[in-house]
Amino acid sequence: MSDITVADNPDRMRYELRTADGEVAGSATYARRGRSVVIDHTTIRDAYEGRGYGSALARGALDDIRARGLQVVPVCEFLAGWIDRNPDYADLVDTALAEEYAAAAGGPPS
Repeated sequence: MSDITVADNPDRMRYELRTADGEVAGSATYARRGRSVVIDHTTIRDAYEGRGYGSALARGALDDIRARGLQVVPVCEFLAGWIDRNPDYADLVDTALAEEYAAAAGGPPS
């Protein structure tokens, strides 16, 4: 899977997973809230499902967030689960803000 890249597209407020030919294979939409990135939805195109592209998107987005010295609020169910399975990224979670979102939604982030 070395033929893919993950990059922030701030104009569209999303991280994009691109193939070697530039096709957008998936994305993670977000909103900025202070020093946190609230990721609310991830999508992988059907042709790329089940081949690890979702994990590559999560890892690439979170690595960029870490490099920028920011935190993440994983509102997206996929990303929240991915972080649970990859505890090396748990330190990026803005727990106070995540709790605010969970309270507003009536439960834990999904």
